[in-house]
Amino acid sequence: MPAFGYDYVPGNLAGALALTRVGERARHVEIGYFITRSGHGDELLYRSTLRDAWTLTTGGTRQTLVGGAAEDGFAYRRPQPWASARVVDERAAKRVRTFHYGGVKRTVLTVPGTEHLGLPEAFPQLASVEVGLGWLGRWMRPVQIAATLQTPLLRSAKARAALARWSERLPGSRREPDPDGRSLVIAVARDGHGRPLAVTALTGPDPYEMTGSLLAWGAAHAARPDAVLKPGAHGPLAAFGLDTLRLGAAEAGVHEVDGASARRR
Repeated sequence: MPAFGYDYVPGNLAGALALTRVGERARHVEIGYFITRSGHGDELLYRSTLRDAWTLTTGGTRQTLVGGAAEDGFAYRRPQPWASARVVDERAAKRVRTFHYGGVKRTVLTVPGTEHLGLPEAFPQLASVEVGLGWLGRWMRPVQIAATLQTPLLRSAKARAALARWSERLPGSRREPDPDGRSLVIAVARDGHGRPLAVTALTGPDPYEMTGSLLAWGAAHAARPDAVLKPGAHGPLAAFGLDTLRLGAAEAGVHEVDGASARRR
């Protein structure tokens, strides 16, 4: 089960919950990852800033994000309108998606995630899976433009190596993240015409605490004598099943937001 942490268990779970509610009508699912803060009022109304992306993450995380700009990515979609959906090559940050939830508009840049592999495994009717990272607040579109402009440059091996060296020298590499970070993951299931059918949101602890808790739960559950695990590489949904995965996420502090209360905001 690759990437069994903040990357990308909550997105698989949120997407599965939204898709399960609408059944076969769903053809597309979009998932966004966001960071929020505790102690600043309702976390569903909090939209992260560029400062949050700096203070709520470690130097290692920021190094990974910068280095990822030079790596090839992938997505799940139909390469042509008449073709079957499949995993296709696609660079990170190629697309921008907007989520409206709790009265707040949040923007993400697309990234490769295990949702592209795990959700079609469980929901074969899907024609596309979008996964996005929305940590930079209002800076998402400028960053996307910069990523697009630098794409030709990063085709050079020397440029990739220089970017990797620069990312290792980012300031604050030894600083620990602020303790009031929180996580928000939103999933939207859509029909074949792109109309929204269901929205699911999960909140939880900061990405690092969530990752540690999920890894501990997953390892303990897989080691149980009565655990039945299918050989091979699988997403968390296919590996554990929706009900078990939801319980495990709850043990890690990841809970679904009440949709009715969110709509009242």
